[in-house]
Order: sequence, then C-alpha cells, then structure tokens
Amino acid sequence: MRVIAGSARGIRLQSVPGTSTRPISDRVKEALFDILGESIVGARVLDLFAGTGSVGIEALSRGAQRAVFVDNHPKAIATIRSNLQRTGLEAAASIVQADAFAYLKREPEPFDLIYIAPPQYQGLWSKALLSLESYPGWLDPHGMVVVQIFPKEWTALVLATLGLVDQRRYGSTLLCFFRTRAPASD
Repeated sequence: MRVIAGSARGIRLQSVPGTSTRPISDRVKEALFDILGESIVGARVLDLFAGTGSVGIEALSRGAQRAVFVDNHPKAIATIRSNLQRTGLEAAASIVQADAFAYLKREPEPFDLIYIAPPQYQGLWSKALLSLESYPGWLDPHGMVVVQIFPKEWTALVLATLGLVDQRRYGSTLLCFFRTRAPASD
C-alpha cells in the first residue's frame, strides 16, 4: 500500500496491525482518484472509518486543502498518525478518535468529499448515509459521498437528500457515489 500520486508519491503506508481493517487496494484507490480528478484539489475531505488513512492521505498528497480522519480504534489512530508523519502531510490533517456516528452528531461542517469504508457486513455504510441525511450540513451542496463496500453488501436505500449517481466494481470492492439531489421544482 502506497501513495500513488502527488507530493507524497511512492511513500509506503503502514497497515493497521491485526485483521480489523481492510485497506483499499492501490488499484481501486487509483481508479477512485481518476474518477475524482481535479475536484480533489483544494477539497475538504472527511475519511470516516479511516483505518490506515490511505484515502485521506492520497487526497492530501493530490492537493486537498484539509482532511479529517475519524476512527474509534486506537491502533488505527496510531497508524494514521504514523502514516501522516511518514508523508509529511500532518499539517493539513486532523485525527479524531471517535465513533463515526457520534462524530456525525456534532455541529456539522461541510466537506467536499466524504469517504465511508466501514467494517464489512455490519450495515454500517447504510447507517452512515442515513446519519448524513439526519444531520445535514456535512456535505457541501456540490460535494460527493463515496462508499466502499463488498459487492454482496449492496442494497438500494431510500434516501431523501442523497442520490446514487454511479457505481463501480473492482473485483471484491464496490464503490458507490452519491450526490445531493437537486431540489424538486414546483
């Protein structure tokens, strides 16, 4: 696992010890950032269930303005901190050790990209999307939410403000892209 592009290109990232996290593969991460393109430059990024911090670190390396990493596991927090130091990107980062759902109950601040990659088969991805709808203000009106799940976890959700705009499958990884729905005209 490494940083693919940008200021920290080629730097290897540490994994969280144990088997509790499943880091995004370099191939999927590269595809994700190819899709996001230049929209990541200057973006504010929220990396929920951050694990190694790989996605937020990649965003910072490619020019994101700021990244907030949220995870509740001490080993993940230590790994994120170490990876940020290795890449020299810690000045633009905030690390929050908290439950993702407790974090989303705070006073919201808008992000341009919210990346959700929770532990598999616990329904946490759908709960996170529903939390984003319950606490509006986390997603900038022109922002995007990307969910990383195992393909068999996918079920269509009835969401009031977020709409699925794309899905991409890469082997055993499914990326689901959501945007704020346009308001209905009268």
